[in-house]
Amino acid sequence: MKINGNAIRPGNIIEHKGGLWRAVRTQHTQPGKGGAYLQVELKNLRDGTKLNERFRAQEDVERVRLDQQDYQFLYEEGELLTLMDAESYEQIQVAKDLVGDSAPFLQEGMTVTVESHEGEALGIELPESVVVTVADTEPVVKGQTAASSYKPAMLDNGVRTTVPPHIDSGTRIVVSTADGSYVERAKD
Repeated sequence: MKINGNAIRPGNIIEHKGGLWRAVRTQHTQPGKGGAYLQVELKNLRDGTKLNERFRAQEDVERVRLDQQDYQFLYEEGELLTLMDAESYEQIQVAKDLVGDSAPFLQEGMTVTVESHEGEALGIELPESVVVTVADTEPVVKGQTAASSYKPAMLDNGVRTTVPPHIDSGTRIVVSTADGSYVERAKD
């Protein structure tokens, strides 16, 4: 689908210079002389390289819609993840690096969304948040709880994060899979 060059939004997938690119950031710029343009930071979906491009309103770009399908994560074997289609029970293997920085949050049985284009898997999205256990954190020092300060903690998956003072080792918490930040205490 062709779209106007200044209609690109963060998250859009476009076909540009023979590759598929995700728009990461956009900024409208109107210089004192010359026409306005859209400065777009692009990330290549296949190799992860970044590119900054200018698109003018009169330019057309090809916007691509990725196919999305839910799979259940079964297990990890080296650098490959084995996923299963919940409806057909068909299993596929994809590269672990398609998950990106969220890989430590993969949990057995978790439902993930595989984004693909023309049958090629390009990315894997995890749920927005997951429940993990705090493996180690500092004990609360009496009188420190009045301040809204967070303390460092190590999660059972090896990720470091910060948690509120009332969270102890062994507590189950909800964290964001995007950046590993504390969301809330898990409901038991």
